[in-house]
Amino acid sequence: MKIYGVTGWKNNGKTGLMERLVTHFTGQGLTVSTLKHAHHETDVDHPGTDSYRHRRAGAQEVVLASAQRVAIMHELRGAPEPSLIDLLARMQPVDLILVEGYKREAHPKIEAYRTAAGQPLIAPDDPSIRAVASDIPLDLDRPVFDLDNTDAIADFIAKELNL
Repeated sequence: MKIYGVTGWKNNGKTGLMERLVTHFTGQGLTVSTLKHAHHETDVDHPGTDSYRHRRAGAQEVVLASAQRVAIMHELRGAPEPSLIDLLARMQPVDLILVEGYKREAHPKIEAYRTAAGQPLIAPDDPSIRAVASDIPLDLDRPVFDLDNTDAIADFIAKELNL
């Protein structure tokens, strides 16, 4: 499977760019999955639901299935967080997996950058960042795209991955 990342600091437009890229690529007939890293506690289940009760009772993995979707919740219970490679290996085959976050991993990625967020660019010190999507023009040693120009960003990714 081909993977490409969108990275950047908090509030720099990563999720919006991911959403637009998924829409773009699926609109071209590609199958796309996403993998997002969170730095905060994440819970997709809520108190009172049966699956929450299963998890709270000590289940290692809870699979919630319906006619619309399947959710698999795996409790780490003190085990180390799985690596990006381990998580990718669990995913079903698709044409493209877009990865949000995972700044320190070596997969190819584009950095989302907004000046208002007040954070420094990551790209100058990270060769795995192949381009930057920014709200201002930047003078860098790699391509810089307008953060809102989804078509140009998607075309760049497609060329990088031979999609």
